[in-house]
Amino acid sequence: MTKNGEKLLYEKESYIIRGATIKIWQQFGSAFKENIIENALNEELQTQKLNIEKQKRINVYYNNKKIGVYIPDLIINDKILLELKRKPFLTKQDKQQFWYYLKATKYKLGFLINFGDRGLQIKRRIYDKARNNQSA
Repeated sequence: MTKNGEKLLYEKESYIIRGATIKIWQQFGSAFKENIIENALNEELQTQKLNIEKQKRINVYYNNKKIGVYIPDLIINDKILLELKRKPFLTKQDKQQFWYYLKATKYKLGFLINFGDRGLQIKRRIYDKARNNQSA
């Protein structure tokens, strides 16, 4: 629940994702590259009975024409994007880029997660504005 009593979007999944991320952080910290973190998080989320898609290809359109492909690290229950980083810290550009990734897909919720030298950063973002059917 939020401070004003509203239910969080995908509350159960969000709770599980945060918990799994913290568990991986406690085990590995910032010691490994993104692919190791991704594999560990994939394993942990599957043990929590979530449906995981790794490296799913999502078409990106401009003027109703396919111009490329976006490949998020993980998609959870066909509802939530996860983008993983292993950097000293998240920059404003990382956050902005993730916002555009989320905007260009059908997904309403995403997590930008950084296993950084300065600590674990978990950014939960919601994009629920009306989208053009051609953008996902």
